[in-house]
Parts: sequence; structure tokens; C-alpha cells
Amino acid sequence: MNEGYATVHQLAPHRRLRRLELAITRRLDGLLHGQHLGLLPGAGSELTGSREYRPGEDEVRRMDWAVTARTGVPHVREVDADRELTTWLLVDSTPSMDFGTAELEKRELAVAATAAIGYLTANFGNRLGGHLLGADGIRRFPARTGREHLLGLLHTLLAAPRGPAGSRPPALAEALAGLHRAAPRRGLVVVVSDWLDGLPDGVPGRDPAEERPGWETQRPEWEAELRRLAVRHQVLAVEVTDPRELELPDVGLITLVDPESGRRREVSTGSRRLRERYAEAARQQRALVRAALRRAGAAHLALRTDRDWVTDIVRHVYAQRRLAAAARTPGPAGGPSGGAA
Repeated sequence: MNEGYATVHQLAPHRRLRRLELAITRRLDGLLHGQHLGLLPGAGSELTGSREYRPGEDEVRRMDWAVTARTGVPHVREVDADRELTTWLLVDSTPSMDFGTAELEKRELAVAATAAIGYLTANFGNRLGGHLLGADGIRRFPARTGREHLLGLLHTLLAAPRGPAGSRPPALAEALAGLHRAAPRRGLVVVVSDWLDGLPDGVPGRDPAEERPGWETQRPEWEAELRRLAVRHQVLAVEVTDPRELELPDVGLITLVDPESGRRREVSTGSRRLRERYAEAARQQRALVRAALRRAGAAHLALRTDRDWVTDIVRHVYAQRRLAAAARTPGPAGGPSGGAA
């Protein structure tokens, strides 16, 4: 767990959002050694050199302090304009995300992941836009630069009202289609969700009593829209789960409530056979989601409410850097050795 660091429970109020930023940046700086690119293989903003600072035109945050110190004349970094990155976030805040039995709720983990991704991509003029999928609809934030813009988006996420059980939020597929329309230029798309919406009828994990043969050949409703996004953009799918969604403890009779539909069911967790069926159904459900993400062409980052999510993000970044390095390495015939898109 995140020992020694404040949890999102503690950082939720508006006045403490900057502490969340500080906690994330300190840990990421320590683990990534200041090199923050690499959520996906491929280039984001790339430096092309430096030039003299133009008062009134250039932003101070682009100052190249090393060249300035060496020459005695203020210089700013220049980047390849075509490589400046626009990142679009689609964050799921529907009722199924209002669940958590570990250190965080899934919704809070989504906020933390959003903050980390914003920090990783907000370099050298890169822009960040967001679509927030909630019980009351979809809120849209245009792509802009700057730390204050990211903090505003995070505050909106934290303040988003919780939907009552039985509410009918827009479908994830609908939100993905809207994001496709809003992001015409190639960039990075990050979708943070539990990916439970739009699963095929009868899929394991929804209700074992209603499980239907042939569900394996069906596909989630959101898969086609995610594939459309991946044709134009690099796509990162962040999957947020809680350990109790994967296995049930032996705690006697409990009442389970579906946050999306409001349906209730009493379950005796003392039954070993039921717990085994539940774990197997959850395993198959997660396998179905992973297969759909892979077919759609999205990179996959799995986060859990009972794990150190910062470390999981760092592991993902290092894995993507290795893929990018392999793609740049010449093969035996002098060409690239291959890599992920």
C-alpha cells in the first residue's frame, strides 16, 4: 500500500488537491528519475533545440535554464509543433465506480490515476482535455495547457455527485463515440473505467443464475467505439478493480446491491462452492474485458484499490519505454526490430 503518503480519502477536499499533486509528483520523480514520457510507445513532445527568449511571446515554463546559464542570454526550449501531444481523458464516474473495500474506492483511484496521467503528459505545452461520464450525463472540458486546468478537472471529478442506485447514466459506448467526435487530431486517449458497462448478456460475473451459453462469442458494446478511437489515436485503457469484485470472503450472509440497476440479492458467503463459482466467473469476466481491449488495439493498465497504484503506473511506463526502445533498435537487415504502436 501507499505507506507514508496521504490517501485520496484525506486529499479529497478542494483545499488539499495540491497535496495530491505534490504526493504524486514526488513519488513519480523519485521512481522515474525525472523522465516522465512513456505512457505509450511513440513520441510525444520532442525537443528540437533552443532559441532566445522573446518577452511577451514565450512562456517562462519553457525556459531552457541550462542554455541560459551557459550563454548568459535567456533561451527557451523549442519543440516539434507536430509532435506536441494532446491527451484526452474519459473518466468513468458512474455508480459502479462508487465501490471500494480496500484503501480507496474505485472512483478515488480513478481520480488519482487521472492526476498521475495529467502530470506525465503535461510537458512542454502539451494539452489535456477531459470527458467525465457520470450518473447525470457527460461533462466536457476542452483541451488546454496548464496546471490550473488539470486541478480544475480533478476538482470536478472529486465533487461529482454520486448517482443513486438504479440511475441510468449514458453508456460507455456513447461516451467513447462522443470523444471520437471531439478529438479529430491524432493524440493520446486515456479511458479510466471498470469496463463493466455494456458486457454481453449472460456474461459471468453479472449473475451466475442468468449465465447463458455462447456469451464467449459476444463482444462488449463499447469495443467497436474503442477500436474506432484506436485507428486515429494511441489509446490507453486503465482498468480499475476492487479485490471483492474478484473473490468473496467467508463472512456469512450478506446483501449485494447492483449500483447500476439497484437490484438486491442475499448471498451466503459461507458456501465454498459459491465462492469458487464467483471467483471463476470474475476471472472469465476480466479475461473477456482484456481480450476486448486487445482486439480494439488499446494498451492496458490494470490498477487495483488494494495495490500501490503509483508503482503499477511506473511499471507500465518502464514496460512501454522498453517497447519503444525495441522499436528504435535496428534489426538484422538494418530496419527496425519491431514494437507496439
